[in-house]
Amino acid sequence: MKEHTIVSLADSNYFELLCELIDSIKSFEESKNVAICVLDAGLNDNQKNILLEKVDAIKKANWDIEVSSYKVIGKEWLKSQVSRAFLPKYFPGYNKYLWIDADAWVNSWEAIDLYFTGSNNNKLSISTSADRAYGRVLKVDWLIGGFGKVKSQNYKHAKSSGFSEKIAREVALKPHLNIGVFSLEKDAPHWEVWQKNLKKALSSGKIWGSEQIAMNVSIYSDKLDVEILPAYCNWTLIEALRFDEKNNTFVETYLPNHEIGIVHLAGKNNDHIRNNKNFISKVKTLEGDIIEKSLRFRN
Repeated sequence: MKEHTIVSLADSNYFELLCELIDSIKSFEESKNVAICVLDAGLNDNQKNILLEKVDAIKKANWDIEVSSYKVIGKEWLKSQVSRAFLPKYFPGYNKYLWIDADAWVNSWEAIDLYFTGSNNNKLSISTSADRAYGRVLKVDWLIGGFGKVKSQNYKHAKSSGFSEKIAREVALKPHLNIGVFSLEKDAPHWEVWQKNLKKALSSGKIWGSEQIAMNVSIYSDKLDVEILPAYCNWTLIEALRFDEKNNTFVETYLPNHEIGIVHLAGKNNDHIRNNKNFISKVKTLEGDIIEKSLRFRN
């Protein structure tokens, strides 16, 4: 049995993106040493048969924490907000788990190595939603007299998810951890604490984003160990990507223009890319030229 596994989840609508993620992983020789497992949140039989030729295991995702039925009717894909906190239960026997959202793809294996290495010694290995290329990380409402009211994503989500004012303030100004890609060892204490905080978030707030604020609380309030990786390991600001024509790869915006590890097509701004495999984007090269490129994975 392989020691580590990469896990993702999809429904029938995300099947094509999931296949691209899997194909991007398998395009690297190093992938032969890593298992690939899939959580099924609404795949059809034909899709599952295709995936069985590509992956090591497929398990049906469940509501591992009870959620009010009115919140989830017809929204099986929302299981991704819950089931990723229970990966060792679904796929036992692996030493390390690396979750990658289905709307992401691997551009460089270095990021995979960093996620697995970063989770050594029972640490959470993860990137944040902040980078020098991303611009502002806080919003401010400017008031009369030059005063400003700072708005924090972590604070807002913590409060709307039922966490105390004390906890909301503890997480408010911390870098927002992006749970779309993360790695943990099988016995890391994070699983249990994350599940506890996720149960709290699900009972009080919306399902969408619950797993993310629950992990932010686990790290910043419960003080669990974390290894925060560079943004190029989970790059989400797609419009800021640059292309290195010499090395034929996507790179980060500013020097040293490090190669992007995982291209993550998350957010409403990228709906047009996720929904249309043939969409062509205009991308700036390191030489300053504008070229046309697909931002989806291509074999």
